[in-house]
Amino acid sequence: MSQTLASVQTLLQSRGYIADEYVAMSVYLAMKLRKPLLIEGPAGVGKTEIAKVMAQALETELIRLQCYEGLDANHAIYEWNYQHQLLYLKMGEQSTVQSPLTTESIEQTIFSEKFLLKRPLLKALTQPKAPVLLIDEVDRADEEFESFLLEMLSDWQITIPEIGTIKATHIPHVILTGNRTRELSEALRRRCLYLWIDYPPFEKELAIVKSKVEQIDATLARQIIAFMQELRQQRLNKVPGIAETLDWAEALAGMHIQHLEKSLVESTLGVVLKDWQDIRQTQLSLSELFEKVGIKSKWEDA
Repeated sequence: MSQTLASVQTLLQSRGYIADEYVAMSVYLAMKLRKPLLIEGPAGVGKTEIAKVMAQALETELIRLQCYEGLDANHAIYEWNYQHQLLYLKMGEQSTVQSPLTTESIEQTIFSEKFLLKRPLLKALTQPKAPVLLIDEVDRADEEFESFLLEMLSDWQITIPEIGTIKATHIPHVILTGNRTRELSEALRRRCLYLWIDYPPFEKELAIVKSKVEQIDATLARQIIAFMQELRQQRLNKVPGIAETLDWAEALAGMHIQHLEKSLVESTLGVVLKDWQDIRQTQLSLSELFEKVGIKSKWEDA
């Protein structure tokens, strides 16, 4: 599918993703050049959502590899179906009297694609249509794991010792995300285009809330965004992202709330903050926060 910059931005917006021009440009270039796109930024700012929207827009499969400490090639690339291999060997033992099996023939059979379990990386290379491969939170994986990615991202192929080299049927669209919990290698960065997504400014976050929570009261929406923007300026252990803003907006709109009140905010902070120290600190400073965002004066007659 041939895409233009304008069409990519339209596709993103049609799927409910409010994309700035630089975001649309990065996605467009990644699609046009068929290069991986590394997206970094704070948690909850919509990095993963880009891959989901791309898959919907391209009408293709989204294949997700969630990275974590200790992730190895077996879980990311492939595994052998040991249960089926053992079953085949037992059945072979029963038939050896009539038709003896050689060691070579057994190995060729049990180490064939018939017994291969394709994990996300290998699955992405063998799809009939180019999928979107999301390698999520790649910085959570060990440094050694990055070397497993380099061959695929460079040559679009994976080597399996028992079978050989498997090349991509179609080059996938690759999105890597990271929260900068550690510095990624230069070798990995060189193979990718780069996009940084930060917390959105007031008007953009407001537009996101209005597009995702259509039933929300206009006054409430502006108050929520103002409060969230100020809350992110506080010294918190876990700063809330857009995802928390949307959850809070959805919850309050579902309760038919039209404006924020201190008691309401205090009782619903668990939707926004996920650390007890952050909740306690915010509860103690609610009066100050309300004064800073000017809820009483700015929206009193809204």
